[in-house]
Formats: sequence, C-alpha cells, structure tokens
Amino acid sequence: MIQALRQGTFQHEARREIDTKNLLQIGQITPGDLADIVKRCSGQHHERSPHHTVAGVDVHILRRDGWYVKFYFVDPDTVFISVHQ
Repeated sequence: MIQALRQGTFQHEARREIDTKNLLQIGQITPGDLADIVKRCSGQHHERSPHHTVAGVDVHILRRDGWYVKFYFVDPDTVFISVHQ
C-alpha cells in the first residue's frame, strides 16, 4: 500500500459523502502524508473484516493518530474506501 501511495497507483471506491469520508481522494491529505501515517501503524492499529459487497475480499482498517483508513487489495490494485479523521 505504501508503494502504491508513493507511485500514485491506487484507486478509490465510489461512495457517497466523499467530501468527509475520503480526504485522500479530494486532496485534503497527500499520498505522502498518508504513507507516513501508515508507516507508524503496527498490528494493534489494524483490524480486518469482509468487504460489504465483494465476497472473498478482506477490508483492512487502520486507526492511528486520529486517522481512519479503510482499504483493500485486488491484485494488483490498492483501493481506498475511506480516509478521514
């Protein structure tokens, strides 16, 4: 995921309330700044759950420094669902 942020090769899942739920997509946080937050995460900041509509896809949730980052991997892509405080 950090590599995708650095290279700009990530995607965003379409959803409502984009202006409050995905600050990465609207440019309120840069990919580099998000990568720095993610690098500070450990296992205690991570949880996993099944995707709400795509069977077999695990959604990852990171909570660190007041940030909530929700994403999943669909090879070869990283797809962000939510990035917000």
